[in-house]
Amino acid sequence: MAIGRREFIAGAAGLVLAGAADPPGALTPEAFGARGDGRTNDTDAFGALSRAINSAGGGTIALRPVTYVVGKQLAPTAGPLGFAFTPSPVLRFVGCRFPVAVRGNGAVLRAAPGLRFGSFDPHSGAPVQRGKRFYDRGYRASPYEAMISAERCSGGVAIADVELDGNLQSLAIGGHWGDIDWQLPGTGVLLTDNDGPETIERVHSHHHPLDGIMINGPSQRAASSSISDVRCDSNGRQGCSVVGGRNYVFQRCRFERSGKGGLSSSPGAGVDIEAEEKTVRDLRFSACEFIDNSGPGLSAPAGDSADATFESCTFVGTTNWSAWPDKPGFRFSDCMFVGAMVHAHGNPNPEKAAHFANCRFRDDPALSPTGIVFGNSGEGKAIADLYDGRNTRFDGCDFLLTGAGLLPWSIREVIYSNCTMGQRSPLLSHPRGTFLGTNRIDGHADLSGSFVDGTLVLNGRTVPPGPIA
Repeated sequence: MAIGRREFIAGAAGLVLAGAADPPGALTPEAFGARGDGRTNDTDAFGALSRAINSAGGGTIALRPVTYVVGKQLAPTAGPLGFAFTPSPVLRFVGCRFPVAVRGNGAVLRAAPGLRFGSFDPHSGAPVQRGKRFYDRGYRASPYEAMISAERCSGGVAIADVELDGNLQSLAIGGHWGDIDWQLPGTGVLLTDNDGPETIERVHSHHHPLDGIMINGPSQRAASSSISDVRCDSNGRQGCSVVGGRNYVFQRCRFERSGKGGLSSSPGAGVDIEAEEKTVRDLRFSACEFIDNSGPGLSAPAGDSADATFESCTFVGTTNWSAWPDKPGFRFSDCMFVGAMVHAHGNPNPEKAAHFANCRFRDDPALSPTGIVFGNSGEGKAIADLYDGRNTRFDGCDFLLTGAGLLPWSIREVIYSNCTMGQRSPLLSHPRGTFLGTNRIDGHADLSGSFVDGTLVLNGRTVPPGPIA
């Protein structure tokens, strides 16, 4: 189905008129045979719709507030080399030079039950168990690469008001594939090498076997992207993976229960910032929540990633670390951490070390959705493990621990400025550091090796300035 110039211009206008009525000329999956009845598999219709958009170089798609069943796999003998069960594209946009907009209007895209994910025998269709490190591509099975994907688009991409349901509990799960667990396609939204701006608004992406969202943008992109009011819940690996690109702003997003929806692949983070073949730079998170994930709420352990800011965000670790921010230039302001944190980045250059301003650290089970806080059981963990925290800095932060948690484990190179600390546990903690301004510590604490440059009050007693033996 071709799109005329007049229809294209009307459709493109919808990209910038957020919340407006669907423009004349917007394409619908029903025009390509979709039923949207919650039973009929509409994958072929969505594939035809995508090809029409790609042929025109862009356009607007308008969905109805109904449930579309999607996800289709080619038979083992029909699939191209590299998959035992090859996923068919759903909404896939490639190389669009004009704006592309998906107006969900409350629609649900739900994966068809019974689709395979993992390692399967290409002839019998039976699951194959070959251990955690299995790389034979001929045994791979994925239900879909992504429900909505955009690749190498320069005209801009907008996705809004849609629920993407991976239906994980109804998939057929095979053996592991990849370096660990299940590292195979199966994501809600996939953004790859787009030079133009991207906008994702009011999207609920959940129960996918891989990620709710995956971002793999160009390292040197000039455009900015906005992800707002997005909820990623109960996905198999990550709520959101950022493996390449720059200039992404996340606002009021929630990343929760990764690895807790019936399938768990490492690292199981709420958000994983882990550059692979590219670099990651200039990320900003505002009023976002990272809660109750099987892995760290925020994970940044590897790759050439740097320069991320977090403003008024909440990190709650229930069964794993609340955060693992081990990359240069990470900044946190007015954030809440519930549960132990680890690997806050230390660096000889103070500008690159992790910085926390006016942040709160707690171990109170009442602040956890499950009533469980990581590190608040048994003998407890340090609320922040800062064993390599050179120049890691806390300004105006408070550590108020009412359970079994301990004050930070740190060394003299960690900087505490105008901080308040208190723990209820009788166990010995080690919040050592360089203390600037006015600091107060209440609890059983060993400060040997620290340095005081200002006022430090320990259990009601003022500690003299200078080194502490």
